[in-house]
Amino acid sequence: MTKTNMDLSEFLQKHDQGDLLRSIAEAVLQLIMEADVDGLIGAGRHERNGDRTTWRNGYRDRSLDTRLGTLNLRVPKLRQGTYFPGFLEARKTSEQALVAVIQEAWISGVSTRRVDDLVQAMGLSGISKSTVSKLCKDIDERVGEFLNRPLTGDWPYVWLDATYLKQRQGGRIVSVAAIIAVAANTEGRREIIGLGIGSSEAEAFWTDFLRSLKARGLDGVKLVISDAHTGLKGAIARVFEATWQRCRVHWMRNALAHVSKGQHTVVAAAIRQAFEQPDRKHAGETWRHVAAQLRARWPKLADLMDASEHDVLAYMAFPRQHRTKLHSTNPIERLNKEVKRRADVVGIFPNEASIMRLIGAVLFEQNDEWQTSSRYMMVEAFAQIDKEEIDPILSITTKAA
Repeated sequence: MTKTNMDLSEFLQKHDQGDLLRSIAEAVLQLIMEADVDGLIGAGRHERNGDRTTWRNGYRDRSLDTRLGTLNLRVPKLRQGTYFPGFLEARKTSEQALVAVIQEAWISGVSTRRVDDLVQAMGLSGISKSTVSKLCKDIDERVGEFLNRPLTGDWPYVWLDATYLKQRQGGRIVSVAAIIAVAANTEGRREIIGLGIGSSEAEAFWTDFLRSLKARGLDGVKLVISDAHTGLKGAIARVFEATWQRCRVHWMRNALAHVSKGQHTVVAAAIRQAFEQPDRKHAGETWRHVAAQLRARWPKLADLMDASEHDVLAYMAFPRQHRTKLHSTNPIERLNKEVKRRADVVGIFPNEASIMRLIGAVLFEQNDEWQTSSRYMMVEAFAQIDKEEIDPILSITTKAA
C-alpha cells in the first residue's frame, strides 16, 4: 500500500494544480488496472512466481471521456489472453443511444442550445457525423435484433402499456404513443417482447402491433393486462383468444373521480372487499353487492361497476399464486418510469428512428437484468390455468387472425 501511495504522489507532482482532479482520476484508474492484471497473472511486476499464468506485454493507449475531461490511460497487455477493464467497456447501450439521439438532434438543427448543454454535461467535446452514423448503425442493429427476435414456447400473460413522447414531424411537434409489451412464459420468466411507435391508439394500430408479436411466435396467451386503451380490447379479439384484464389501479382512479375527495377512502375500502375474496364467484357477488349499496348516492359509480365487473375481476379466474401480478400494469410501472426518465432528457425526438433507438436500448438493458434475476412467477401454478373455472363472459373467442 505504501508503494501505491508513493506512485500516486509522484504521479500528481508531474501535473499542474488546475489538472489535479483529472490527474487523480487517471492515477487511480491506472492503479486499478495494474492491480487487476497482477491478479490475472498471479504475480506482480518483476515478481518471480511459479504460479503465474502469463506475462505482461506492454501497453496500449486508451482515452476515456468523463465529466472531468478526457482521461489518457494505458491499458496493460498480456502475452496470452486479453485484459480490458470494465470501466472502459463501451458505454451501456442506452447511454450510447442517448448520445446518438443528442448528436442526431444537433445535426438536424433541433434545440441546439439544449443539446450543447447535454453534451458538455456528459463530458463530451464533440463527435463527427461519421462517428454518429457508425454509432447509430451499431445500436440500431443490436436493438433491432432484440425487438424482432423469435418468441418460442407459451406466454400465458401479456402486459401492455403506452407511454407518450414528443416527436418532430414536418416542422410540427406531435405526441406519439410508445407501446411496450411484456410477457411471462411458462418457465416463470418475464421478458420485454415488443415496442411499437404510433400516432394514435386506434384499434388498427393495436391490431398491427399484436399481429407482429404473434408473427414472431407469441403463443399460448391467456390473459392480457392493460389500461382501457382505445381499440385495444377489439384488437385482442381479432388477434388472440384471450381474456382482457383492465388495470385495477387505473380503474380505481377513474371510479373515484365520481366521488367527492372526502369519501375516497371509504368508497375505495368498500370496493376492495371484492378483491379480497378467494375466487371469481365470490368476488363477483361482493362486487354487485357493493355496487347496489353505492347506487343511491353515486349512481354513475354504480353504473361504471356494472359495466366493468368482468374486465376488472378477470384475474380472479387465474391461479391465486399469480394474482398479485395480474390485476394491474404495476409490474411494468418501474420500467415505464425509466423510459420516461431517459426520454425526458431528450425532450423532443427528431424522428421515430431515434425513439426506437433510445427506448429500445433501455428495454434491451432491462430485459438482460431480468434474465439474471430470480423467476418472476411460480412455475407450478401455470398448470392450474386451464383447470380454473373461467367465467365464459370473460373469454374473447372471436376468430384469431
